[in-house]
Amino acid sequence: MKRLPLDDSFKVNRNPITLREIVLDKLRSAIMNFQLMPGDRLVERDLCERLGVSRTSVREALRHLESEGLVEFADAKGPRVAIITLEDACDIYELRCVLEGLIVQLFTLNAKAKDIRALERALEENRRVLEEGELQQVIDSVQGFYDVLLEGSGNHIAATQLRQLQARISYLRATSVSQANRRGASSKEMERMVEAIKSGDPLAAHQASVDHVRAAAKVALDYLKSKQDETGTVREIATPIALKEPRIGR
Repeated sequence: MKRLPLDDSFKVNRNPITLREIVLDKLRSAIMNFQLMPGDRLVERDLCERLGVSRTSVREALRHLESEGLVEFADAKGPRVAIITLEDACDIYELRCVLEGLIVQLFTLNAKAKDIRALERALEENRRVLEEGELQQVIDSVQGFYDVLLEGSGNHIAATQLRQLQARISYLRATSVSQANRRGASSKEMERMVEAIKSGDPLAAHQASVDHVRAAAKVALDYLKSKQDETGTVREIATPIALKEPRIGR
């Protein structure tokens, strides 16, 4: 019998998106869109029935969301949607001030012309989505804007640190932009940031970034305070001490 050549039909067709990733995305979106609220119990059996998948897929997704800080295994009752306390939120916003301020400064110093054009396109897309988009579209659009900044900053360690916080940052961002009048203010703050970057002023860009984070923090923390039975005053988000111009060369 003559040997037939192996053709393209021999290839294994791989789905680039695995079932685990689909389940993960569904659960993450439900948390971000407040369909699953902080403290809600995540019963594997119920999730399997609603998603139409196996317990293994659900269990793997929950463990991944735990690593992102969106799910917690707090007690013997099993996993639940993580509760981000006022103290947690303050810590995250303070770290955002430092890391995002640095990223914006470095982007101003190191970005190439193509990076500036990409940032302008991301800003325009974000402006459009803030005016008419659904909450998840807003979160995705803002993340697209920051992805451009992270890539163009040249500091991969700072970018990695910020990405490790991304899920909790996005949750708090969803909390702030869902409040009345926040979208318009956020758009103007980001426009100010881009204008400072385009003018080549790293300190002005840094300040615009810090002001943006502080404004978002106030809205989100006021909301969290109203929803959590906390006493006392929400602590102010500290302005980073180091406002000096960062290194120019790498």
